Amino acid sequence: MTPPPYAIGVDTDVTALRDADHLLSDLAARLGLPEDVFGCTHLVRDGGRRRVALSLAAADAAALGTARAALTGQGYAVTDGAPDRSGRAVLYPGAARLTGTLMVAELLERSAIARVRVLGDPAPPDPGLPLVTREFVRPRWEDGELVLAAMPHAGGTLVPFEDPAPTPCCADH
Repeated sequence: MTPPPYAIGVDTDVTALRDADHLLSDLAARLGLPEDVFGCTHLVRDGGRRRVALSLAAADAAALGTARAALTGQGYAVTDGAPDRSGRAVLYPGAARLTGTLMVAELLERSAIARVRVLGDPAPPDPGLPLVTREFVRPRWEDGELVLAAMPHAGGTLVPFEDPAPTPCCADH
């Protein structure tokens, strides 16, 4: 699946991905966005200001026109297009159905994710390999496809590379 043709960028003051995920989900719910809208986070640094920008993308420009007006009315700076081409998808078709342990083939069938890439292995994973979602599946746009980076896990399973509860840097000192 290629990215939808219509996208808007939303500048924020959020600096943490977890906070950006929550903001994106909250905005989507408040705006009543349809399930086929893609919502991504983008790490941005300009003028020494680091933050996480958001993007919303849809096949229908009308869905984003309403969102643009509402977001602008709430004080957000909204621009045409996503901040970059490699957004980290938080909202995408099928995301809510990616829970528990799924076979790689099931994950691809249930969602807009086009492929799974296992870190350190150039070959695609076996479609029957179990993937433990941890209810946290964040694929990225790569060359116009949503790609989930995964890594080997206990018991011959895979897990998404991004951990839902990462240990903060320097947590032990």
